[in-house]
Amino acid sequence: MTPPPAAAARLDSAPIPLPEKKSAVRKAPARADRPFKGIALILASTVFLGISDVTAKYLSATLPSIEIAWIRFVVFALIMTPAMMPGSPLFALQTNRPGLQLMRGVTVLASSLFFISGLRFLPIAEASATGFVAPLLVTALSIVFLGEKVGMRRWIATGIGLIGVIIILRPGTGAFHPAAFFPLVSALAWACTLIMTRMMSGTERAITVMTYSSIVGVCILSALVPFVWVTPSWHDIAFGIFIGVASTAGQWIVVLAFRYADASVLAPFSYTQLLWVSVLGFLIFGEVPDAYTVTGAAFIVASGLYTAHRERVRRSQLLAVPGEPSPNA
Repeated sequence: MTPPPAAAARLDSAPIPLPEKKSAVRKAPARADRPFKGIALILASTVFLGISDVTAKYLSATLPSIEIAWIRFVVFALIMTPAMMPGSPLFALQTNRPGLQLMRGVTVLASSLFFISGLRFLPIAEASATGFVAPLLVTALSIVFLGEKVGMRRWIATGIGLIGVIIILRPGTGAFHPAAFFPLVSALAWACTLIMTRMMSGTERAITVMTYSSIVGVCILSALVPFVWVTPSWHDIAFGIFIGVASTAGQWIVVLAFRYADASVLAPFSYTQLLWVSVLGFLIFGEVPDAYTVTGAAFIVASGLYTAHRERVRRSQLLAVPGEPSPNA
């Protein structure tokens, strides 16, 4: 899956303490309040990410999921190469949290790999809608890992989102496909990714986070891909490279978008990715989302929007209290 790295994007807008040593991580770019530019960028990102997902589904008919993910991460790593070279102005391997960076890289890989695996068997609209439950899972995980307090309204919103997932998947009926667990596991892995990104907020730059994700993904997949290797055609390689470029571009555009607007402002527009994958799924694969998928997606989107609203309210309340830390710290 290639969901927008919302929390990762916040790294560039988080305040970073002044470094005491020259080798310390450089301060992230300052944030500007230009919401319309942020909205335009997030809309553009959904096009890239949606096209990347549709292309991955198309390629899954001829290549194993691990191989598709491997090609994608190889391209990702090649794009991030300048950030890996000492002496380069973009060098970004200096980190205060190497262990957390590696763990986050594993969850990013898991999210992508399980989502691509699901695309082989599921309609793309169904898989994408299920994957968007990730921000809701963050609500539960934030209690354990971030020590946050979650109010009743956010729990109700999370419950509504999970009801939407049940409507889409319809477990216990003839319409249920075991592969439906793949996008669910992908969403859980992405939720863990967002939690770890929050834990690094204020100390790590977005380029550092993305660089480590590319390195971890390439290393793990390079060890796995020989076991499932299918010699790709030039056609397959071209589409694999396109997936890597489109997904990386989409994620970078999201990073830029969050420099101009808050998550609560941009969240509603990130769901337009569901529209793109549904349209492309119909045009390329002849897939028409059924009433269950549309209804379930509506539940998930509604609960996600309300959760984003409560996060904005919660943040404004905390910032209004003197000495209270930011919820993203």
